[in-house]
Amino acid sequence: MVSKSIEIKSQSSEMEKVCREILGEAVSSGFSEDDVFAIHLALEEAFINAVKHGNKDDLNKKISIDYIISDDKFEITVSDEGEGFHPDVVPDPRSDENICKSSGRGLLLIRSYMDKVEYSEKGNAILMVKNKTKGNL
Repeated sequence: MVSKSIEIKSQSSEMEKVCREILGEAVSSGFSEDDVFAIHLALEEAFINAVKHGNKDDLNKKISIDYIISDDKFEITVSDEGEGFHPDVVPDPRSDENICKSSGRGLLLIRSYMDKVEYSEKGNAILMVKNKTKGNL
């Protein structure tokens, strides 16, 4: 089992190194290429949302990433220092009136690719879980 916590600056350039490290550990833990793709996509979307919407591009704020990799699942939490939000009020990007808007697409992708998604009560942290594909247990 792998369990780590990382704190990084709230800027997009910090993401590449962290992604490489986390995804490398997922690969080493036997997650499939499809699982790693899903984790990568969700992690990037959560990170971008934390920088842009949570911390409002404030370089003085931090983002915390906590993750646990076990034999059968990958759990990761991305937290920002922002005021939070209510995910239920984010408009569905698939509805006719929102189809041309970019808002909400990242949350939709995260929900589509991860097996479990939960938000903190305040709305400034997201927990995402990817179960290991059965053939890779």
